[in-house]
Amino acid sequence: MALAEQVDEILRAGKAPHFHGLVVMRSGEVVLERYGSGPDYRLGDSLGHVEFDRDTLHDLRSVSKSVVALLYGIALGEGLVPEPGAGLVAQFPEYQDLAADPARAHLTIEHALTMTLGLEWNEDAPYTSPANSEIAMELAPDRYRYVLERPIIEEAGKRWLYCGGATALIGGIIARGAGKPLEEYAATALFEPLGTGAFEWSKGEHGTVSAAAGLRLRPVDLAAIGQLVLDGGRGIVPGEWLKELLRPRVVLGEGFEYGYQWYVSTGERRWAGGMGNGGQRLLIRPEDELVVAVTAGEYDQGGSSTAAVLDAVLDA
Repeated sequence: MALAEQVDEILRAGKAPHFHGLVVMRSGEVVLERYGSGPDYRLGDSLGHVEFDRDTLHDLRSVSKSVVALLYGIALGEGLVPEPGAGLVAQFPEYQDLAADPARAHLTIEHALTMTLGLEWNEDAPYTSPANSEIAMELAPDRYRYVLERPIIEEAGKRWLYCGGATALIGGIIARGAGKPLEEYAATALFEPLGTGAFEWSKGEHGTVSAAAGLRLRPVDLAAIGQLVLDGGRGIVPGEWLKELLRPRVVLGEGFEYGYQWYVSTGERRWAGGMGNGGQRLLIRPEDELVVAVTAGEYDQGGSSTAAVLDAVLDA
């Protein structure tokens, strides 16, 4: 059965109940697009029932983190930000008390890129609760200080701990180096050269975009980002940075590792990509010249209602 027929059968059978969108590219060409309908949200704000099509923007949630890592590489190539081995706290000189803390002196930007900061952080609570560290960060008067002053629970670099605060710091360093807000730099450095259509980047009450989760793109533009990575950056993102970005650095499980804000599957089914709350996915598989972008609405419910769709594409 052809891939399109398999996907259509999955959708007709209701095996992907929160499905919103799918774009599949092979060898640089879009070979399959499908869109659904259902309730959707812009972060925590209800958008009601949405009929999705090619031009509908969708939350990427934590796939935003993977885009931020691309932006860091672009800024690094332009000399706007330091190398990953540079001190992390030193990038925020206004926090003299934290900079003077010898227990934080060994923190580097790379520790943020790999989410191995060794700081206390918990995103297990619902993303509607201040018990969730990312929500607490967004509610804090100074989001960067909130992250950097978290209690130290272990030596940095030893263990991966999911941390949206790490991405917030990376976004802040990019914005400071570029001399403009992160979303403005993203527009000129990545989205315009790539030919991206309209995009949004949700902001908190502090007026700063949520680097960890707030980006909204069309699925077809999300797929184009995957193709850009597959193509080696095309002069938009430095090719050497992409090699570093996708190099497995932290073991998350058997055959599953983490690079610079990108997941890397090293098992039998190899791929690299970003994953976000609700079923958002961007996957690339270089050996097959394959890019898959999926959007969905299974927010805060665990699991993935679009797993059947992804399995069909990856097994085709």
